[in-house]
Amino acid sequence: MPLSARISPENINHDGARFHMTEEKTGFSPKVVIEEFRKNGVTHVVWLPDSETNFLFLLMKEEPSLDLVPVSREGLAFSTAAGLSAGGAKPVILIQNTGLMESGDSLRGWGIGLNIPVVMMVGYRGWTRHGKNRDTAATFTEPFLNAFNIKFFLIENDADAPRIAWAFKEAEKTKRPVAILIGDEFHGFN
Repeated sequence: MPLSARISPENINHDGARFHMTEEKTGFSPKVVIEEFRKNGVTHVVWLPDSETNFLFLLMKEEPSLDLVPVSREGLAFSTAAGLSAGGAKPVILIQNTGLMESGDSLRGWGIGLNIPVVMMVGYRGWTRHGKNRDTAATFTEPFLNAFNIKFFLIENDADAPRIAWAFKEAEKTKRPVAILIGDEFHGFN
């Protein structure tokens, strides 16, 4: 888990020349994600494997309540999730923002068109909390979701984990896809 240093007045020596920093844990833990999947009754994870989600993958494959369904293209995630949902399962889609944008027609047809209440956990590639995105993938993610009228929740760290349950409730209530944007600006999942 990445650590950020916090400087506070009590950490500065009286001579001002040296200071000690305390470490504050930040980031979004894969263990928290798995626990939220359990709490929300997720049965399947439909995903396109990538380096951003490797640490989450290691825990997902050990979790007996989850069946992992890899896809070869992002657009296939929506038809796969729709089929699972129609069969009584509760899938979640794990996808990068670039892949989400590439699969817009599948999202429209399979997810929105068939009223599939699926949560998409979207790696927010290129996003920074400082508002200066260097990657256009981040620049266009929220406008893309807004164009499809997809509600989304931003998660930056473990304290934001309750938003996962909010997303599942929203998807069930509206019978539509809902996105969770994973805004860990350095690693996706760590």
